[in-house]
Amino acid sequence: MIRGTINVAVELCKGCELCIGSCPQDSLGLSEKINARGYRFVLLVQDNCTGCTNCALVCPEAAITVYRQKKTAAKRESALAEA
Repeated sequence: MIRGTINVAVELCKGCELCIGSCPQDSLGLSEKINARGYRFVLLVQDNCTGCTNCALVCPEAAITVYRQKKTAAKRESALAEA
């Protein structure tokens, strides 16, 4: 399984929730905290991100950066788990 994670530019996020609706893994949610502009911002609420980039593609503020783990590292991690 390919693993991913996101980095959110908290001060850019307006909490529009477009990314939450686009996430096939239901990995995202809104923070209880607010940013300096008065918006609740998005964050990972589950550790099941696959790095699909849907959230970053729909973000109107370009506030989300997606990172994917390399396939070779994921295979190695899988092999270690089986051993």
